Amino acid sequence: MNEFVNADPAELAKFSELAHRWWDPDSEFRPLHQINPLRLEWINQLSPLEGQKVLDVGCGGGILSDSMARKGAEVTGIDLASKALRVARLHALEAQTPRVQYREISVEELAQESPGSFDTVTCMEMLEHVPDPQSVVTACARLVKPGGWVFFSTINRNAKAFALAIVGAEYLLKMLPQGTHEYAKFIRPSELAGACRNAGLDVLQVRGMQYNPLTGRYWLSGDTSVNYMFAARRLST
Repeated sequence: MNEFVNADPAELAKFSELAHRWWDPDSEFRPLHQINPLRLEWINQLSPLEGQKVLDVGCGGGILSDSMARKGAEVTGIDLASKALRVARLHALEAQTPRVQYREISVEELAQESPGSFDTVTCMEMLEHVPDPQSVVTACARLVKPGGWVFFSTINRNAKAFALAIVGAEYLLKMLPQGTHEYAKFIRPSELAGACRNAGLDVLQVRGMQYNPLTGRYWLSGDTSVNYMFAARRLST
């Protein structure tokens, strides 16, 4: 095992404290439940999940992992938050979700163990919570097969993102627990694009995710000023 683990103990503790609420659609994780169909369909359109071997990095309680398995993929979800993984495993048992397994292992360690093993890799809402995002991006690139897809989602770093993702979502609308996000860890699209290039990934599509607090509706758009997603492919050469 690597001596350095690319995880912030405070971040792991934060999500572990809420672990029992992952599958409550009215809990602090309500936004994840609401956006999951959008991002699942986007992933499935670009990289049809049926019959694929898929890795979900930073899977938490398994919301995305579970839904990808139900699309016909063979899914491995990994995380370093033990309590969240226990919740994910319990939900899979209760819901009788086929073809999904969960492991407590870092993405860097798995990349050493099983390089080039997955058709698709997803890493959603995780990069803004780790000390070294480049390390995660590089490991994701190592884990996917040449030509395979890697999907990332994170939050832009600018005044609008601070106002909406922290002040608005955490303090005014109380959609998320206070302290969920740290502004300094937000990542500009140009920075994530650079990390992808460094890892041998070709970014092919960028989508923004927007939210209307009056209607409670989420939708994908070309506006990447706050929440955004990257779809990239591992270069074959």
